[in-house]
Amino acid sequence: MHNEPSKKSYQEYVEQVTPKYNKPRNCIRAFLVGGAICMLGELIKQLMMGSFGMKEEPAGSVVTLALILLSVLCTGFNIYPSIAKFGGAGCLVPITGFANSVAAPAIEYKKEGHVFGIGVKIFTIAGPVILFGIFTSW
Repeated sequence: MHNEPSKKSYQEYVEQVTPKYNKPRNCIRAFLVGGAICMLGELIKQLMMGSFGMKEEPAGSVVTLALILLSVLCTGFNIYPSIAKFGGAGCLVPITGFANSVAAPAIEYKKEGHVFGIGVKIFTIAGPVILFGIFTSW
């Protein structure tokens, strides 16, 4: 019995400090940001195919590389966190989110040196994904 009031007060505390999310708004934002990333990829692909005469498969490879490069640059200039905060899963699911997950720890730990900072921390988040992806495909 003496535990009951503290349990209730703890539940009230949890309700106070738990952030409230507007799920419909977050879904719309994720859709817009993810759609904008995909639209940018399609624009790059059409540019490569139209202006440079590439076939569809090599143009797709250029799109992948361009989106990875843009994501890493945005991470390096501290722009990607703002995009992620606004768009949520919309920018974390495509290949741009994966590039960000590789680049962010490397940038964060660069002050610890090339070996113990960048070398050790670069695959902190993406390492398991790469490992299990390679293992599964093998």
